[in-house]
This record gives sequence, structure tokens and C-alpha cells, in this order.
Amino acid sequence: MNLDYIVREPEHITPNTTVLFMLHGYGSNEQDLFSFRETLPADWLIVSFRAPRDTQFEGYSWFDIDFNNAENFIDLPQAKESLNGVLESILKIVNHYGLTEGKVHLCGFSQGGILCYALALKHPDMFNYVACLSSYPEEKLLDDIVKDKKKLERLRFFISHGTDDAVIPMEWGRKAADLLYDLSCYFTFREYMSGHGVNQKNYMDLMDFFSK
Repeated sequence: MNLDYIVREPEHITPNTTVLFMLHGYGSNEQDLFSFRETLPADWLIVSFRAPRDTQFEGYSWFDIDFNNAENFIDLPQAKESLNGVLESILKIVNHYGLTEGKVHLCGFSQGGILCYALALKHPDMFNYVACLSSYPEEKLLDDIVKDKKKLERLRFFISHGTDDAVIPMEWGRKAADLLYDLSCYFTFREYMSGHGVNQKNYMDLMDFFSK
């Protein structure tokens, strides 16, 4: 799977350059999270992927969602296919730019965040900072995650959720805190007075997370 993406390259790229990969939500596109680039460090390489599937109205998705069936909320085969596609694309891009020593960060909103949980917990040796916004850890995608505390200790998670989220319920988002606590991962969990989105305070806290 060859994913389309847009990129902001820093002035100088070295093996130590930090790269941030962005995964948008259902029905959106690669431009969405890419708008964050204005306040992210200027020396980072920023890559924003476009999900591979067209949605019914406009935009793209990583997998189909059945809002009427909480038990089968996600199309699992499609989600696994997208997960593999993202991992493959990340490895290609890291290799293309020769980023052998740099940190690799993830930022995902909603569906994109679901994939970020799975990527980071299955391949903790590859990633550093992981931001999951208005999302939740999908158990069906976490069947073979790493549970070795030593391998997980390099990860840092920033989790945010709106208290009035009508798309992904707040209690789903809170599952992340239980999961990451059980795995002894470092994480920050924040709730905001907002719906399914990122309000200004959430945005400022996210930028603070990435600036550390």
C-alpha cells in the first residue's frame, strides 16, 4: 500500500532529525492535522498521511465504521491493512531521508489515533512521543502488543478527549489511561470541555507536550 502524504521539510536534514507522522480522522484528509505545523519545531520533518479509502460524502478513512454496532465499531481487516500500510510507509520515509538516529513521533486524531495506539504499542522501539486525540485504544488491534516495561519506557503518550464527544464516548477514551497504567507507560491524560475536536487549550497543551 502506497499512501499519499504531504511533507514539510526543515532547512537541514541530518540522521538526527526528528520526524512527526500525522494520521487524520474519518472523513478528513492530510491537510487537517498538517495545519499544526506552524507551531511545531522548525527543525522537524513533518509528514501527514492521507488515508487510503474514500468515504461516502467526502474525505478519506482508514477503515469503515459502523456507528450502530459498538461490538463491531471498526472494520477489523481494513484497519489491519491500514496499520500495515502506515508502518510500511513510515519505514520507507525514514529510510528515504536517512533518519537513522532521529526521534520518530506520532500524532493521530480519532481513527488516526486508534492506529497510533496500535503502532506504538506493537513497535515501541520505533517511536517516542505519541499523541492520541479524541480517540481510544481498540482492543481488537492490540492483540500482540509488547508488554516488556523496558521496551515501553521510551514512549511518552499525550491523550486528550472532549467531555461532550458524541462520536467516540468519553468512557472509551478513558480506557487509554487504564491500559497505559497497566503497561507502566508514561502518559498524560487530559479532558476538555469540547466535542469531537481539539479546542484551543487542548492545542496549547499538545504543543507543550511536543516541545519538551
